[in-house]
Amino acid sequence: MLVAPNLRGDDVAELQSSLARIGFDSGRVDGIFGPATAGALEDFQHNSGLNVDGVCGPATVRALEVLARQTGRGPGITALRELEALTATARSLSDLRVVVGQFGGLSALSRQLVQALRQRSATVVASDEPDAGVQAATANRFAATVYIGFEAQAGPASTIHYYAVPQFESAGGRALALRISQCCASREMDLDPQVEGMRLQVLRETRMPAVLFTLGAIQQALDHAPQIVHAVVEALEDWGRIPVLSPG
Repeated sequence: MLVAPNLRGDDVAELQSSLARIGFDSGRVDGIFGPATAGALEDFQHNSGLNVDGVCGPATVRALEVLARQTGRGPGITALRELEALTATARSLSDLRVVVGQFGGLSALSRQLVQALRQRSATVVASDEPDAGVQAATANRFAATVYIGFEAQAGPASTIHYYAVPQFESAGGRALALRISQCCASREMDLDPQVEGMRLQVLRETRMPAVLFTLGAIQQALDHAPQIVHAVVEALEDWGRIPVLSPG
């Protein structure tokens, strides 16, 4: 039974996904029982003739299960709305509102990216806050088009993460992560980041496509900062024009 505001967890994500698949928009599938989820749940209860109490109790769960069997497991209204918003218009860099974050030791890289994007007329905000939730809140308040974060890790490997859970993945985030990876690989700097969908806090709590570039071999990465910046700018420019991947 789900009752408490701001309750978090996989069961909340499953509820959000179930509501979205049958047309009740609970916002992004982030596993947080916030106002959008509560509103969607109450709308569902009202339309299903259930007691409208905003509580996902046994009767509501049974009703969701019955409808889920009838409607299948499509992408859901949340995923469709993200695709609709991303593909509504092609955008240049000057149309993008970008938040560039870093989580320690990478300010030289993030500052170079901020400067390069501003030179291309993008609207950019930088964040050095160590708390992922604060960086996500900054991006949400700024109404960013996209969030790009950098963090350092021990070990040689680098990975570009986008938001994904079993019930949902950010199509825009995945497309941008793949493009950045491809642009990095083409620059022959011995930095071939893998792409992986994850449920990381800054990706979960941002309301726009977001990627987190986790860099290993930090000194090597900093030595190649100009190439990394050029790769990210090129990827963003391409992503603005075509923000989702073609099927297949």
